[in-house]
Amino acid sequence: MTSYSSGPVIVTGMVLSSTPASDYDRRVVILTTERGKITAFAKGARRPGSRLLAGTDQFVFGRFKMFEGKSAYNLIEVSASKYFEELRSDYESACLGMYFLEFADYYTRENNDETAMLGLLYQSVRALCKDSLDNRLVRAVYEMKAMVVNGEFPGIPSDRLLSDSAAYAVGFIERTPVEKLYTFAVTDSVLDELRDLADYYRGRIIDKRLKSLQLIQDMGL
Repeated sequence: MTSYSSGPVIVTGMVLSSTPASDYDRRVVILTTERGKITAFAKGARRPGSRLLAGTDQFVFGRFKMFEGKSAYNLIEVSASKYFEELRSDYESACLGMYFLEFADYYTRENNDETAMLGLLYQSVRALCKDSLDNRLVRAVYEMKAMVVNGEFPGIPSDRLLSDSAAYAVGFIERTPVEKLYTFAVTDSVLDELRDLADYYRGRIIDKRLKSLQLIQDMGL
C-alpha cells in the first residue's frame, strides 16, 4: 500500500485473524469483497467495554469502517451481522473453523477479487454450525471448492478410480454455487473417497504447513 485516502473506507468481510498489538490494540486480518485480504489495526479494541472488542474477534462477519494508512488500515467501527457464537460451544467445529480461516488466509491476496472465496468461507462456517452435516464432509467440500475457486482443481486424476457416487459428488462440488453447496450427504465409503481426494490435492497444491491442520488431523477430522 503506497498511498492513502482521507475519507473512510467501508468494506464487507470476515475476520480471519485477530492478535494483540501493544497493550490495548488489536491487529486484524479481514477478507473483504472490495479489497481482498487487508490488515487493520483497532486501537483500544482490547480495553474492557470497547465498542471494537467483540467486532474484532475471529469469524465476525459484517461491515467494517476504517481509514486507509500508508501500510495498513485503521479500523474505527464494526457493524457485525454474524458472530458465529455457535462455535464457542462446539470445540470440534471451532477447530475446523480455525482451519478454514487459516486456509483462506493462505489462499487470498490484497487487492484481489476475493468475492467467491469470501462467499465460500462464509457458507462453510455456517455449515459447521449445522448439526445435520458431517464436519468431515464439510471440510472435504471446502478444500476442493477452494481449489476450484482459485482455478487449481484439475478434477479427478486419471490414475485414480472413484465410485460413481464419489465421481458425481466431485462434479457437484465443482459446478454448484457456494450458496447451494452444502445440500447433500454421502455414505461413509464415499466420504472416505472424497477425503482422500482432497488430501491428495492439498498435499500437492498447498506448499505451506498450516498450523491448524495437525490439530484437526489428530481429532480425526
